[in-house]
This record gives sequence, C-alpha cells and structure tokens, in this order.
Amino acid sequence: MLIDSHAHIDDQKFNEDREVVLENARAAGVELIINPGADEASSFRAVAMSEKYPMVYATVGIHPHDAKDYETQKHDALLTEWASKEKVVAIGEIGLDYHYDYSPRDVQQEVFIRQLIIAKAVKLPIVIHNRESMEDMVRILKEYFAPEYGGIMHSYSGSVEMAKVFLDMGFHLSISGPLTFSNARKLPEVVAMMPLDRLLIETDSPYLTPTPHRGKRNEPAYVSFVAAEIARIRGIAVEEVAEITTRNAKRVFGIGEKTM
Repeated sequence: MLIDSHAHIDDQKFNEDREVVLENARAAGVELIINPGADEASSFRAVAMSEKYPMVYATVGIHPHDAKDYETQKHDALLTEWASKEKVVAIGEIGLDYHYDYSPRDVQQEVFIRQLIIAKAVKLPIVIHNRESMEDMVRILKEYFAPEYGGIMHSYSGSVEMAKVFLDMGFHLSISGPLTFSNARKLPEVVAMMPLDRLLIETDSPYLTPTPHRGKRNEPAYVSFVAAEIARIRGIAVEEVAEITTRNAKRVFGIGEKTM
C-alpha cells in the first residue's frame, strides 16, 4: 500500500469527480492521502475532507504566498483549534517563497516563525514549502524547528548538498513527479544517496504530474509512478518502496497514534 503524503484533493479541479479520483487512488494501491491546507479557506476544506473521507488526513497552515493575509490573533487561534482535531496531522504547508514574492519577505518570515512556534506548542510536525529561500530558511529552522516532532520538506527539488543540510536537521524529504521527468538531474542523485527511513512520496495533486501523464491533471493514483522510479534508482522492488514510505509517513505524521 502507498501513502500520498501531499495532495490537494480539496482543489476545485477535483470538484466534478472527487469520488472517482479517490476510487482511482484506492485501485492504484493508495491507502491514505494527506490533504494540506495552504490558506484559511483550504485549511477549512482540508479538515472537512478528512472528516468526510476515511482515507484522507489533513494538515493546516498559511502558505508564504498568503502570509500577507495572516491575522495574528485570528489565525493563531484557528491553527491551534484545528490542531486538536483527530485527523489533523501537521502544520503546513508553511515556509518561504522568494520566487514570486506574493507576500513581502519580512512578512513571510514573521508568519513562518509564528507557525513554527504553534507547531511546537501543539506537538505536530511541519510541512515546509521552500523556494529560492535557502539562507533564511535554514537560519529560521535552526532557531525554531522542533525536530522531536518531525518535519517534511514538501516536493523536494534541491541539490544533494541542500538535502544533506535538511537531513542533518532531522527532516524527511518528500519526492514528487519531477523525479520522473526526462530532464531530472538533481533529484535522482538525492534519491540515490538519502537514507530510506527519511523518504516520503507525494503527488502535489493537481500539480507536478509525473511521466507518463505529464501535461494532464495530477491525482493521487499517480504516486505509484514516483514509487516505481525510486525503486528503479535504488535497485529495489517497488513493493519495498511502498512499505518503507508508508511506514515513514505513518511515523512522522503520527498516524495510528491518533484514532480515526
């Protein structure tokens, strides 16, 4: 069985056929899906999805793109309230994004730090979005990350050197569809060198669709293509990749510790 550790099944692109998409996932061997929140509205939806569908768990958080909309008193309270729910398993997707700068960088940093503090207080792992922000990301994580509660670098796309920094800090790396692209260079090297007990797989649906479906809407069933490419790179059976990544996801997200 597989776990898709990051899939936005609450996205409007699934509004017409969400039930079919979930059935496709089950048919492909996907046992559980982690649906991340990325702003207030999507966090509400992620929680609702987790309450509606047995195979879905949720994370909650405010993405760096939306940091400018963070209302301290309101969102601190919301995150804390959501975190108490049975199937909310992490704070995220949070972090820094200096590629688009949809929110000012100082605001991104402030909101990121607030959410790291909340995650530590509620004893949940964090799910990190990191784009072109390595120096500030590492500086902030070194001060505020609580490794005892775990963390995931979502859709990791950096170098081996960057990977080693995050692995040394105690993070898991979640690998997505770009690993399967013909022009992938860094990611195969990361997958080849990293310890298997820190490996997660994801689709980031509906984005980052893997080969052979590239160019179409992504969905959780396609996490199997990521698993197959990891198996090829590591020279192990795909069933072993499934077993390892499922065990890792359940451990880092505390699934089994919280009852459904």
